[in-house]
Amino acid sequence: MQKVVLVTGGAKGIGRGIVLHLAAAGWKVAFCDTDQSAGEQLVANVKGDIVFVAGNVASEADVKGIISQTVHWGGGLNAVINNAGIADPHTGPIEALGLEQWQRRMDVNLTGPFLVSKHAIPHLRKTGGVIVNMASTRALQSEPDTEAYAATKGGLVALTHALAISLGPEIRVNCISPGWIDTRAWQGNEERIEPFSGTDHQQHPAGRVGKPEDIASLVAYLISSEASFITGQNFVVDGGMTRKMIYQE
Repeated sequence: MQKVVLVTGGAKGIGRGIVLHLAAAGWKVAFCDTDQSAGEQLVANVKGDIVFVAGNVASEADVKGIISQTVHWGGGLNAVINNAGIADPHTGPIEALGLEQWQRRMDVNLTGPFLVSKHAIPHLRKTGGVIVNMASTRALQSEPDTEAYAATKGGLVALTHALAISLGPEIRVNCISPGWIDTRAWQGNEERIEPFSGTDHQQHPAGRVGKPEDIASLVAYLISSEASFITGQNFVVDGGMTRKMIYQE
């Protein structure tokens, strides 16, 4: 029997890569997004058992509908990938950061995963399911003027281990913190993509900028039975960047 996974924010970016990877691996994939056009386009172009559900993870009413439609379509729920988020980390100087802008990131990036997990848990308990949250290396290090984004991703790492302790052993919960992942080809601006410079790649100890497949393959492992002894963890996938000591000459 095919297993069912829900991927939030699955129409573009890393989420799209996860949807494609899991569909190709034989999962029944439901994905949600606020970009209806991109969602419908993905379904039209993908072979596999896949369905798109329009909705906003920051809305509890939408989340209830997303979970309900997914379970009705799939006949159950085995895994949830909390990937949806506002990706732009830069919000300007903290003195000028408005509460509305701060709260919007909190609502989508942190409250969204809480709501999706909350309403998915009864279904995941029935299947011994898995939750994977998508954080960021910005939970561990920062550039200037990124306080709101960093706070949401740091909160998501903490939410991960809290859920793992509360929900185990029935449900496993893990987190992935991607570094620089090139998603430009799936953002609707393919014709304007410029090649990365040698410096872009070489500053990574792994020798290159990341690809969505790098994250999707880890997601596939974490939701598989092979990862049954792994829970409460945050996996940094950044080509080694956060381990690199940098000194100004």
